[in-house]
Amino acid sequence: MKTLIPSIILVTSFHTLAQVYTPPATPQPDPNAIPTDNSPTPAKQPPASVLGQEIPLLDPSAETITVGGIAIPIGDNRLLKARFEKYLNQAPENDDLAREYRANIDNILATISPFRSGGPNLQEAFKLLPIASTYPGDANLCSSLAESIYMALLSKTDVTQLNALNKTIEEEKQQLIQKNDWIGRTEKDPTLGETGGPGQGGNGKGKGNRPATDPGRGVASLRYAEGLRRIAEIEALKKANIARTEAQTLRTKAQYQVNMIQWFMQRRYEHVLMASRFYNQIWKDGDAALRVDKNSDVSKLFSESIGISPTVSSLDSLSNEAIREVTKYVEAFDLLLSRDELHSASQRLMEAYAIGEYLSPVTTLSLEKKLRIATYVRELHELYGTLQARDYTRGKELLASIKKSARDFPSSKIDSAIAAYTLASDLKIEEAKAHLLARNSDKASEQIQAAAELWPTNPKLEEFRNLISNTSVIVTARNDFDRLLSEGNYREIAKRHYEFAQAIDGDATRLDAFKQIMENLREIEAAIEGAKKFSDLEQNYNAWEQLSEIRERFKDDPKLGRELELLAPKVADFTLALDKARQYESRTPKQTGSALSWYLKARSIYPESKQAEKGIQILIDEILIAEK
Repeated sequence: MKTLIPSIILVTSFHTLAQVYTPPATPQPDPNAIPTDNSPTPAKQPPASVLGQEIPLLDPSAETITVGGIAIPIGDNRLLKARFEKYLNQAPENDDLAREYRANIDNILATISPFRSGGPNLQEAFKLLPIASTYPGDANLCSSLAESIYMALLSKTDVTQLNALNKTIEEEKQQLIQKNDWIGRTEKDPTLGETGGPGQGGNGKGKGNRPATDPGRGVASLRYAEGLRRIAEIEALKKANIARTEAQTLRTKAQYQVNMIQWFMQRRYEHVLMASRFYNQIWKDGDAALRVDKNSDVSKLFSESIGISPTVSSLDSLSNEAIREVTKYVEAFDLLLSRDELHSASQRLMEAYAIGEYLSPVTTLSLEKKLRIATYVRELHELYGTLQARDYTRGKELLASIKKSARDFPSSKIDSAIAAYTLASDLKIEEAKAHLLARNSDKASEQIQAAAELWPTNPKLEEFRNLISNTSVIVTARNDFDRLLSEGNYREIAKRHYEFAQAIDGDATRLDAFKQIMENLREIEAAIEGAKKFSDLEQNYNAWEQLSEIRERFKDDPKLGRELELLAPKVADFTLALDKARQYESRTPKQTGSALSWYLKARSIYPESKQAEKGIQILIDEILIAEK
């Protein structure tokens, strides 16, 4: 089939520098013609696959799962699909350890629940965390939760001690205030009892009753000033302790919340519920806002979905909603599977797995049910692969098997696609046969190539291959002609002219190129033969000049170039004189005298030289015109 595909089918793509063959000139547009819009219509880009990626592959088009109005990222779809296939082939977690672990989780949630009789018991629930962390499927997350709770309690103890310290120094401050007030009220000036005029000091004779104002006494004493300094110091220390308390509380909450957010993103919803309920028992100040960056993905997860800032309560609510959704998905899966609706059942199971991979309704699903889905998913992926590879023979077999096992499989698009592409391929093959019988191998090769692209495994391609076995020699010869023409290897075309004349019969464009090549090569051969006769008679200058003249017309002929190279040593003095004359003639400004002298020297070497005579005549005419 490869012999039917010509390497070059347009003459305009042949070697543009060739002189033995000159390609036809491209028609120039009429300058007086009315302008028209001849811009090419934009070609439609083919779809990425046969069906435009419309076949459901059990992986969502967006990498999120929406739960309660919140879009939860599920990560790379390819990774999720690989993990889902692994899950389908895993045994359910129904052993004694798994049941004990789930019982411990339920017990922890019940112990710390606000609806527990007698109220939540933080200590009892905390003791169960290390036991739950021993289960391998927990991945030590309960241990991490216990560590976070322990650090929060330590921080809370430190805060209590800071509050006690503030209370102590506040008592000291109050004592200092009372003491200073007493000094200011009771400590009198030593000159009391003396009299003096109004507005006079102790030298007056009148009596006064005012506080002491002398240094070392009353409000002017160092003792009073030291009391004020200590009061200010205590107040600053109190504010620093309060700031430290608040900062430590915020830091501890933020560290605790990091784990909650991480578990939520990992779909460990039960751990989020436990952490949320422990949080409410550790901090009872009503502050439940999550300390996350406003530009972070977690903040956008809430703000862009429901327009509110995330809180511990919102994580708790979303986790409960996710658990409920998973339960509903698994119930729907069981119902669909019982009806042999594997297509919808597989989608519900993947949705349940994507939301709650670690929840008990998913992990305890029986292996028998999962293997039915695994078989269906494997065949579905293989069907999609065959359609991408355009192997419709295998695609029909897989489609029949899938429709037999999955009653609800939407096969109409695939049936239509297979029918359309197989029919189109068959029609292309029929057109190729018609062109081949009409000896139009170019169009035949185009049609058969299009048929192979539509359906590479079409059985009729083998029939066409047998049909062209008798015409392969002609097609090969035509392809060789195109290749040699594009390479400029005209001597090889002339060498195989009997073969090519038959192969291109009826092709006007190729025949025109063939005739032009043969005529020009005959002219070149005639010039070479004439030059050889002169060379045999020791008339090397005449032989060289004849070949040089025809060389100006056919610069690309290798044989003509070799003949000139063989004559070059014998006529070196003559060619040197001509080259010198032309160099002086082409300089700027032109050195007419030097050029004329070298042309005269060339003529003296070979008096019958047409090139020397022509150069001399041109220079003499220029000199005469300049004198006038």
